[in-house]
Amino acid sequence: MKAWLKWMGALAVLTAASSAFGADHRASPATIADPMADINDVYAYVGGNGNLVLAMTVFPVADATSAFSDAAQYVFNLDTGSTFGSTTESTKIICSFDAAQMVSCYLGMPGEEARDWAMGDASGASGLVSSNATFTVFAGLRADPFFFNLDGFRDAVNTVVTAAPGLTFDEANCPDVNAATSAILVDQLQSTMSGAMPAVDFFATLNTMAIVVELDPGVFNPANNLVSVWGSTHMAP
Repeated sequence: MKAWLKWMGALAVLTAASSAFGADHRASPATIADPMADINDVYAYVGGNGNLVLAMTVFPVADATSAFSDAAQYVFNLDTGSTFGSTTESTKIICSFDAAQMVSCYLGMPGEEARDWAMGDASGASGLVSSNATFTVFAGLRADPFFFNLDGFRDAVNTVVTAAPGLTFDEANCPDVNAATSAILVDQLQSTMSGAMPAVDFFATLNTMAIVVELDPGVFNPANNLVSVWGSTHMAP
């Protein structure tokens, strides 16, 4: 999961947006079998104070008994550069947990001396401040912030399946959809049953485990103008 943010003073944009995320809930057998390392979403945005806020959610359909793995590393990867698609410097925030759910987060690159670190209980609402106060980390159970209209999506899929036998395709192998079918699909994705009821968020009642880091952008060289943010989990062999 990767998102590009452009720094403009204290602002960040992804094309015309001020934040970015990538969604991936229970997408493969391996992640379904190991929910503690299953990344749901990665979010990145600039807060009102100019700090970069990063969030990684794991463990779909979590509850009060859910926990972070004590055998995994949860990594925020920050790649900076002067142009889209080209990076010249990298920084990582690597977090791990013990069996008691005490977190250890390190800012820097593997094999190098950490620029800053935070160790302890990060489950409080105000989070845990790092030793040099360059970042704050929170880790714990939170409502899943992702919005997905599952019923509307299923309606749209059924419409596409029904229309498929009569579709023609252009040179790029993209289907030519007539205006009427297109209008139906848009309507279904915004509601359910062709507008018979408003869209319902499938994740509204679901929780997830979240790691949230608020970071001073000065520690990863914002002079490069662009930062690519992506998340990864790594299990011990």
